Amino acid sequence: MSAPFEDGGARRQADNALFDHRQVRRAFSRSADHYDDAAALQREVAARLMESLDYLADPAVGLDPQRVVDVGCGPGHATVAMQRRWPKAEVVALDIALPMLRAARANAGAIPGSARPRWLGGARTPMPLCADARALPLADASVDVLFSNLCLQWVEDLPAVFAGFRRVLRPGGLLLVSTFGPDTLFELRGAFAEADDTPHVSLFPSIAQFGDALVAAGFKDPVLDRDEFTRSHPDLADLMRELRTLGATNAMRERRRSLTGRARFARAARAYEALRGGADTAHAGRLPATWEVIYAHAWGPPPGAPIRVGGVDEVRVPATGIPVRRR
Repeated sequence: MSAPFEDGGARRQADNALFDHRQVRRAFSRSADHYDDAAALQREVAARLMESLDYLADPAVGLDPQRVVDVGCGPGHATVAMQRRWPKAEVVALDIALPMLRAARANAGAIPGSARPRWLGGARTPMPLCADARALPLADASVDVLFSNLCLQWVEDLPAVFAGFRRVLRPGGLLLVSTFGPDTLFELRGAFAEADDTPHVSLFPSIAQFGDALVAAGFKDPVLDRDEFTRSHPDLADLMRELRTLGATNAMRERRRSLTGRARFARAARAYEALRGGADTAHAGRLPATWEVIYAHAWGPPPGAPIRVGGVDEVRVPATGIPVRRR
């Protein structure tokens, strides 16, 4: 894997963002070494998202990508799987956290032949790219498959991000993404609401908002699906430890910056206790934690397809495509 570089485009984003993206970067950087210890759900969602690639591998679809980008790649398991699937393709592992890319580099060593140089018949390995999903440092129409598993919940302006995804995706290219929906951790949100009036759980878009953003960006034939997973924990402290291990801490700008405090945490824990499963339930004696997952796939539209901006369809035509009449 070649050396990663960092793009500064996202630093120019507006200051009124819902999320503190520096905190997102810090949280996932800290979690990189132990992320896999708690990422069973993330791996399950990635596996279900990858099933769509099995369907789309049908020769009738004609999917033979030259460049594949995994946005928010984390430790790179999906990236490595796609490099194995398409060994001749350039697969880009893109993440906002540099330590995650180091983990992805290590996991790429599992590809047979990756230790040998290319000129001696060594296998191609993913290229790391440290960048923000909100400002992809990629050329227009340069990507055949854009894959993103559980990354977009950290983005507040979905239409803008999808417009960027559309820009880099070639016409007929595949967009395949997943994100968390608004029912995610509703139990935790409710428990902390009993403790104080400060948001402790990030807000995530609904499936309708997700679909609207895809349509507004002009993607072709979007298909959306939804899953709900319920994990269980012995107590609130165990759930909070898992979230910290995953880097899935509260990154909202309006979050409480001080420590939660024992009294406040105790009030939240008491409120959560009301949800503890009874002996006759699937989560007997444990606390449930719900994760709503939204999946979507869509296709890059043909050149000139409109993008909806402020309720108006906007068509962008390159200046070179405008005929000039000469006298």
